[in-house]
Amino acid sequence: MSAMFNRIREDIKCVFDRDPSARNSLEVIIAYPGVLAVLLHRLNHRIWGVGLQLVARWLSTVGRLLTGIEIHPAATIGRRFFIDHGMGVVIGETTEIGDDCTLYHGVTLGGTSWDKGKRHPTLKDNVVIGAGAKVLGPITLESGARVGSNSVVVKDVPEGATVVGIPARVIQRKRAINPNVEEFAKKIGFDAYGASSEMPDPVANAINCILDHVHAMDSQMEEMCGALKKIGGEIEGVDLPALNISCSIRQQDCDINCKNDECSVNIDIDNSQRVNLKK
Repeated sequence: MSAMFNRIREDIKCVFDRDPSARNSLEVIIAYPGVLAVLLHRLNHRIWGVGLQLVARWLSTVGRLLTGIEIHPAATIGRRFFIDHGMGVVIGETTEIGDDCTLYHGVTLGGTSWDKGKRHPTLKDNVVIGAGAKVLGPITLESGARVGSNSVVVKDVPEGATVVGIPARVIQRKRAINPNVEEFAKKIGFDAYGASSEMPDPVANAINCILDHVHAMDSQMEEMCGALKKIGGEIEGVDLPALNISCSIRQQDCDINCKNDECSVNIDIDNSQRVNLKK
């Protein structure tokens, strides 16, 4: 019994570490639906474990009516779990959530199959999932993973990586930082909504790489035309529109291969993944 009350105290205390608007414990208990939903789930999970599945499901339905958050009683949730705002969160039956994880409103931890067995995600420790994100299937989000708002994740996410988009792709991996800064970041639940303003844009990077390649081809064509004119060749000039776009992709990050009138561009995005474009 004392262990259960310790869990409840931790669930309440972690709110102050991750939400600066929290003022006192009473406010957290009566005005934070995410906290109430987690506390109800702790009770429902115990009831489910002793074989009273119908009672547990009914209580979880009551909890959904009160909080707008649906957590299946069989879901396994670790310590200091926080659901911020909360409305529209759905956590499926075989979901496993580690310690110190944070979910925002509209998150779905759902399945992609009607088969029995493991069909929902596994979240390791210190995972943050932004508002509206969908994490689907029996995949694993390793420790420290971040999911940007409104992303759809259908593949495993490496440790410390940040993913965004539909389907979600890795755009940023965890870098070594000052231990004191890292400890403070963990304390406040850093990367709120699983995103930050410094995130690179993988689509923009891909376009930049293609533009760099086009610029290199133009330079080579000009040299070829100049060489042909020197040996007496006649070449009709064509005025091309100017591209007033600055490109920042390095040449070593982009490989272009052509064969049988088909070209593919392999783009290395932030040294974390490669995107293949064909034409």
